[in-house]
Amino acid sequence: MCRQQKPFGLGVCEAQVRVWARDVENGLRLQKILSLVRRRGADGRIPVRTLDRGASSSAAAAESAGYPGGPYDTSLLVKYEHHVARRVWFGEERGPKKELKVAGHGLKLTSRVPLALPPQMESWVSRSGLSSLQRTSLNKIDTNLVSAFVERWHLETSSFHMPFGEMSITLDDVACLLHLPIRGIFWSPQDVTEELAVELVVDYLGVSQGQAQSHVRSCRGSYYKLEWLYDLFVHHRAASSWTYATRAYLLTLVGSTIFADKTFTLVEARYLLLFRDLDGCSGYSWGAAALVTLYRYLGDASMYSCKQLGGYPTLLQCWIHEYFPTVGKRGENWKLADNCGLPRAMRWSYRQGVLKVDDLRPILDELTPADVISTSINRLHNSSIAEVISTFDPSSSPTSNSTSIVSFLQ
Repeated sequence: MCRQQKPFGLGVCEAQVRVWARDVENGLRLQKILSLVRRRGADGRIPVRTLDRGASSSAAAAESAGYPGGPYDTSLLVKYEHHVARRVWFGEERGPKKELKVAGHGLKLTSRVPLALPPQMESWVSRSGLSSLQRTSLNKIDTNLVSAFVERWHLETSSFHMPFGEMSITLDDVACLLHLPIRGIFWSPQDVTEELAVELVVDYLGVSQGQAQSHVRSCRGSYYKLEWLYDLFVHHRAASSWTYATRAYLLTLVGSTIFADKTFTLVEARYLLLFRDLDGCSGYSWGAAALVTLYRYLGDASMYSCKQLGGYPTLLQCWIHEYFPTVGKRGENWKLADNCGLPRAMRWSYRQGVLKVDDLRPILDELTPADVISTSINRLHNSSIAEVISTFDPSSSPTSNSTSIVSFLQ
């Protein structure tokens, strides 16, 4: 998330106004949030300053409204009451295991991604913009490292609250780490019923009606099993049914990476809609979709009651490796990534960490700006550009380009 000549993107000494897509009760709307750097007071607590919305409050009132070990003013961090950090302050953990269960499919993908796809499939996969996901996943995830950072995530600001300020994963980071396109249509598929989930696999994956009904029923919802999709890919590839094989392969790929579910074995049926037109799916902003999905799961996982993290954990862990070189254990493949123009995520490999969540908490508490690398990814981009992407629009459709636009300035 760091920017050249502007460490940490948000700035250590100045307020930044950021535009975020916020989910509200009756739909989606754009909302401006003032994200302020908050420094610890003498008692170790972090005061929060917000925009004056006409309601004056004294320091004493703010103090009484605050949380021990948390913000004085809770008008911004409105979910803090349910945040895991609040419980940890009082010595309460998520459960016997302090770390989250993380949806990492790296080892399975290693066995499921062939060394070479048939030419008939390779052209579609390459044009889709998703081909890099075949090689970017870490074999394993350091769940303690990831969990320690999740405890600092706040969904109201979509950022990690560090001792020196706030940091977040940006579209630029996604583009550099995963080589996913960040320009294009961002169509968020609507939820589908079980009946429609059956129709989709019959029409687009070449499955019989009876087999489709039986499978969806076994998933107890509008889902498909990743293992079942992989078997369909193998079957259709052997039968030279290239369209069916490619759809099954791509759905398995995104279901194991950027759209990984907290069930760890299923993928939502609605994502099959993205691959109805294999020639047109290259127009999607896959990088934005990956980031929004991870943001959503980070917001869920930051709550005390949640014990799983969905989304693409490789993206989060590699982002940590890039910007926090002194935190956690990491293996490096310098030559592979830097000299071959490959996704930066391939620069890193899994190494068994020895630090637990308890060990990492005080380490993160003591971090300073000097402990963070601010230009490691962005050196790949030599010019300041405005990345224009599309974001959620409730009225958008698979064939509509009339999506809302948000500009992220570098």
